This record gives sequence, structure tokens and C-alpha cells, in this order.
Amino acid sequence: MSAAIVPLTWATALTTWRWNTSAAVLALVAAVGYARCYRTARPSLTRANAACCAVGIGLFAVATMGMVSVYAPVLFWVRALQVLLLLMVIPFFVAMSRPLTALGVSPAGRGARLLLHPATTSVAMLALPWLFYLTLWYGAALIHPWVMALTGALMLTVGFGYFYARLQTDPVPRRYTQLISLVISIVESLGDGVLGIVLWLGPLIAADYYRGLGRQWGPTMRVDQSIGAGVLWLVGDVLGVFFILVLMRFFSADEKRHATVVDAELDAAFDEAPASGLWWENDPQLRSRMGR
Repeated sequence: MSAAIVPLTWATALTTWRWNTSAAVLALVAAVGYARCYRTARPSLTRANAACCAVGIGLFAVATMGMVSVYAPVLFWVRALQVLLLLMVIPFFVAMSRPLTALGVSPAGRGARLLLHPATTSVAMLALPWLFYLTLWYGAALIHPWVMALTGALMLTVGFGYFYARLQTDPVPRRYTQLISLVISIVESLGDGVLGIVLWLGPLIAADYYRGLGRQWGPTMRVDQSIGAGVLWLVGDVLGVFFILVLMRFFSADEKRHATVVDAELDAAFDEAPASGLWWENDPQLRSRMGR
């Protein structure tokens, strides 16, 4: 029976699944590959990293084979939920699992620095939803499943690059202070909010497609799109707050490491200083003028 005919309830949300061979193979390869790398990469990887990988793979299965995948072509707000999962939630857990550390890969070079710069990945992360919803791209993804499959792969890639460059839990071409990430997060939250307002107050998107489904249950097209706008806006902001808390934790850890390095350098400089307490004897030029 078509998902457009079966109403979405709590029961159908928990029991509705659709097999996706490509997604299943990708999830299986990722799980087995990470498990093998995890054994060889310990103790660099922890159980928390492995748990993040498991959560990411589980959510990927839900987004590509569960209720979210089945009803995404039917309800605007479910597609919005799928976009959040593919673009923000799953890539976050994948980045926290430290896959590059598991593989023993360390990107380097000028090209990698530019491509994986926090500003570059943030621009891609911010622009992708706007382009997806406000161009013909969205309608094409509804009509052609292969377009949505490629779009999902792109969202996962952009999302991972974004969190990889921001969290810096894996080896990066160049390490940046987490303060930059905090500033970027504030700017991005404003951009996400504007997109939510545009979808909430703007014209209906892909109205002919949704009207052609003949759906007789659930919210109206206008209410459906308003709920989807709220999912992108409010839920996205909640996830953003959680991400900022993680960044603040990493920022605190970076500051502590920096303070430790500075203290060690000061201690070393003090140990190497002359025994005399005269301040000018520590300056080579003044010491030579004084005949010392």
C-alpha cells in the first residue's frame, strides 16, 4: 500500500521500513570497516568514539530505510527531518567517531587547507539547504529517487566536512582555535532562522507534486510546510546549541593545553636565565655594553 494512502501514526512510524540495498551495503561496510580499524587504532580511539559511530550508522539506517525515508516524499516536514539527519546529526556523530584516526589518514597540503578550512565548509553547509529548497532541486529530488540519493550523499559529505573542520577531533591540515568555530556558529544560527522564516511565510514549494499525491490525511499543504520550516528552524537551533556546548568544551580543553605549554616554556626560560638578579643581564645587547 502506498505511503500516501497509509496515515502516519506512532504505530506506522515504528513499523514502516523499506529496504534500500545501497544504503544497507554502505552501512554494513562502514560498521565492519570501523570495527576492524578500531582494534588496530586503540588506544587512540575510545569506546565513546565507537558509540558515536554506532549511533551515526543507526540514524543513517533510519534516514534511508525507516519511516523517515518512506514518508519523506509524502510530507514536507518529514523531508525536512531527513535533511537535518543527513546534513547535521549523522555527520556530527561520524566526525565524533574520528574516522580519519581509525584509518590512519592525515590530510595535508594547500588544497586540503583551503577545502577543509572552517570558513569554506561553513559556507557550503549554509548554502546547501537554501539551494535545495529554493531551486528546482527540491522538486527533482521528489520526482527522481536517484536525485535524492545523490543529494543525500552530498549532504553527508558536506556535513562531515563541516564538523570535521570545526570539531578538529581528527588530524586536520591546520588547527584553528575553537573561538573561530563559536563565532561561525552564531552567524549560522541566524542564517538557519532566516531560511525557516522564508519557508514558513513564503509560497508553497512543489505544490503540484504534493497536490498530485491525493493525500487525504495529515496536515494541509500549508500547515505541512510550516511544520517543516519549524523543524529546520527550531530543531536546527536546538542542535546548534548542543554543538556550541561541545565546542565550548573543546575550547576549554584547548585553552588548558595552551596554558600548559606556555607555563612549560616560561619554566624552561627561567631555568636557563643567569643567576644574577639584575634584569639587564638577561638582554644580550645590554649585557655586552656593560662589559658582562
